[in-house]
Parts: sequence; structure tokens; C-alpha cells
Amino acid sequence: MARFDFDVPEGWAARRLEMDNGDLALFVWNGQEAYWLGNTRTPKALWRTDKQTFERSPGAIAEWAQRELLAQLEVEDPWLTEYEALSRFFLPVFLSKDGRDSTRTFFRDHAGGFPDADREAGLQFYDDFLATGVLDDHRYTMASKLGTSQGFDRSRMQATMGEFNAAKLLVDAGNDIVPEVELESGHSVDFRVDDTLVEVTRPRPPGRRQVDTAIGALKASGDAKTRDQLAAHPGAVLVVDCTSFHDDEWARVYAEEPSVGYEPLVVFRYRPDGRLEGYSRGSVPFPLPF
Repeated sequence: MARFDFDVPEGWAARRLEMDNGDLALFVWNGQEAYWLGNTRTPKALWRTDKQTFERSPGAIAEWAQRELLAQLEVEDPWLTEYEALSRFFLPVFLSKDGRDSTRTFFRDHAGGFPDADREAGLQFYDDFLATGVLDDHRYTMASKLGTSQGFDRSRMQATMGEFNAAKLLVDAGNDIVPEVELESGHSVDFRVDDTLVEVTRPRPPGRRQVDTAIGALKASGDAKTRDQLAAHPGAVLVVDCTSFHDDEWARVYAEEPSVGYEPLVVFRYRPDGRLEGYSRGSVPFPLPF
């Protein structure tokens, strides 16, 4: 039987199952309840059982299991666990059955979505933000957006991290945010700030889409949003994250401050050292850091 890195909580028994393909499962139980977790295929006998996040599991079990899984992650990818807040926040996808390879590749080879940046700078940016704890109550919702597929889709992952960039923008300006707001219209929007809805989009750089200029890419991305969620919810703020743009592409956008045919509008770009530039159009009803 495989040994544990940490003592099993008092009153519980546990088994560690290591599969030939590298998958790992932890099974822990007492006389009244039991939990199965890890990145293995779920046994058929458990298909109809309740699924719980770490946050909704007994505190001692959740903490023990996460320490065990982080220890496993450190064995497999020690460069990742150097960033404690990031590795813990995204642990549900870094050790998921479907998203473990794609999410680790994204941070290892693509600096978390920053162009022209090394891995260390990109990961430190997100580690610093996640260490504030402002998204802890929404960890599963936010983390799972990044890693729900075995396939690697850089553009989709960058779009997901655009929501983290927007969250940092809003929080650093002193706003309280609620992520992933479900609406009666059947739509969901990325955030609510007080009574204002906020939808985020992140255009791909011009070289990776049919539109061949940065301003054209910005306008095309905004247009896609205004024909769907924002059309049903006038007054919502459209936030456009241009962090995927290279320096010269962003310079043209920032110099011209173009509209996208919708207001209120916020356009911004982060660099991994924390530098931020941006502009707004229309009446944005909450503070901004520029």
C-alpha cells in the first residue's frame, strides 16, 4: 500500500491508489461518510454519488487531501509549486483527469498568457494576485474554466485568464466583485460590481485572427459581445483585456483610444511586472485604477 506524505486526520481511514498510467486517487472514510478524489476515472459504483468541492468538504479532510495532492504536484512539476498561491488555487485542474496536461503546458510554455514574457514573470503576476485571497470563495468556478478539456487551446485559456486580469483591475481599484453571475435571461456575465454587470472579452492578437490590425481585432471582439450578452443587458460595462497584444500593437490602440460601438467601455493591458495602461469610454459607474 502506498504511503501518505501527511498523517490522515484523526477518526478517518484512507488509502492511496496509484495507477500504472500515473493517475492518483485518495479514498478516505469514517463510519458515516467517505470521499474519493484525485484524477483517476471515477469508479462506476460512485457515478451517482454527490460531488463536493474542497470548500464544501470537512475542513480536516479538505486540508489533508490538498496537502497530499500538492506534494504529488511537487514531485511531478516542482517548478509549478514554487508559486504557492497559484498552484493551490488551480490544484483542481492541475490534478484533474482532463485538464492536467493542458493547464500545466499553458503556464509552463506560455507564461500564463503573457506575450514576450518569461514563465517566472507570468506566474509571479498571478501568484501575487491570488495570494490576496479575493477569489478564494469562487475558486472552483474560476479555476475550472481553465482546465475542462484534454485539448490544448491557447486562445481559450488566454480568454479565461482575461477574467483574472479583469478581476485584478476591478479589485485593485477598490471594487467588490461577484464572479459568474447567472441571469434570468439565460445568459451569464463574468462579474457584478455592486448593481452593475461586467462582461469581459480578450481579443486575440491580429496575427492570429482574420482581422490584421490591433484596432480591428479590438473592435471585432467587442462587436461579438454586443450582439449577444450586452444586447440583452444594456447598461452593463464591457471590459476588453488587451494583454495578449504585443507592445507595438497595444501602442496603436492606446494612442487612438478607439471605440467598439458600445459604451460604457473599459480597455486595458497588463504586463507581468504589474504595469497597467488603459482607458474608458462612456459613464463607468465604478472606480478604475487609471
